[in-house]
Amino acid sequence: MDTAVRAWLLAELGTTTPIADLEARYTRLGTARAVALEVLRERLAALRAQPASINVTGAVALNTAENIKAYERQIAALENGEPPAPDDPTDGSTSSLGLLRLRERPRR
Repeated sequence: MDTAVRAWLLAELGTTTPIADLEARYTRLGTARAVALEVLRERLAALRAQPASINVTGAVALNTAENIKAYERQIAALENGEPPAPDDPTDGSTSSLGLLRLRERPRR
């Protein structure tokens, strides 16, 4: 894993994510996007395993529903290819060159 991939993963997952864990996952999975998706899905599963809201009247109120929705949106964006990862394969479709068709002009 190079520094660009490491920086992208930390930007997506947060700077408290252990680098050693990211490197091990990257070696096993092969792409930064797969690593990010796996980590986010684990975090989402952990949130879903807990109660969505806790309320002790006059003491504390905790609601994780918005956090769950945020993880779901981030996972959906990554599955759709946004934001681009430094190691995403380029298929040439992002090239600045396009197709130019030449037509014969009508004669007068």
